[in-house]
Amino acid sequence: MRIRSVLEGRVPREILTPHPRHRLDRWPERLAGCRVAAVEAHGKHLFLRFAPMGAQAADLTVHSHLRMTGSWRVYRRGQPWRRSPGRAWLVIRAGGWEVVQFDGPVLELLSDARTRHDPRLTRLGPDVLGEGFDTNLFLRNLRAEDPRRPIGDSLLNQRILAGIGNLWKAEACFAAGVDPWRATSEVQDGEALTIVAFARERMSQSARDGFEARPRSVYRRGGEPCPRCGATIRQRGQWEDNRLTFWCPGCQR
Repeated sequence: MRIRSVLEGRVPREILTPHPRHRLDRWPERLAGCRVAAVEAHGKHLFLRFAPMGAQAADLTVHSHLRMTGSWRVYRRGQPWRRSPGRAWLVIRAGGWEVVQFDGPVLELLSDARTRHDPRLTRLGPDVLGEGFDTNLFLRNLRAEDPRRPIGDSLLNQRILAGIGNLWKAEACFAAGVDPWRATSEVQDGEALTIVAFARERMSQSARDGFEARPRSVYRRGGEPCPRCGATIRQRGQWEDNRLTFWCPGCQR
């Protein structure tokens, strides 16, 4: 992770919180002189763990979740940003670099102990990009889910598996030939693991090579022909959160 190579082990030269939501929270003062002890990711959650210099001070963690709108970017000092400065929520400057968090929506400064005991975070499923991905834990979580829930929606449940978003759900189900509307109970373990294996491989490639490496076989291609069988790709909101899903009714069963 590039953020880790830029920040980990360093004391930031400057920290800014330009977004109105955080202007009065005194993050620059609270983090002044703190060393970035670790940069950790779990699914779509990012944790910047700061170690204060004072022996009596509690460790602090910046916790971020990007949802559909947020973004982290790393720039060389003076390099133009690709988003408007008015969309920056957090800027961390260290060693000739600027690490910028744009557009929120979840950005909070917590005690390190709270991040390790917060139910929102402790109940997360295995990280889809984790080095030691636990397939057995993923399958146990999946089978504990409502068996009627469509597999496409189950893949977005962060308690089952952390890190898959709407794009990767659609593309991974397409690659595996699995209809995202099929009930989770009707999806075999091998099929579920095939979906996740594709997501792990291609998400890692995208993280390494950039946005251009993301597949676009069905995602946001509703009404267009399927690149595999020629049938018309469909789109419809799915399950309780009504997240738009894309699939080919011709070759996804």
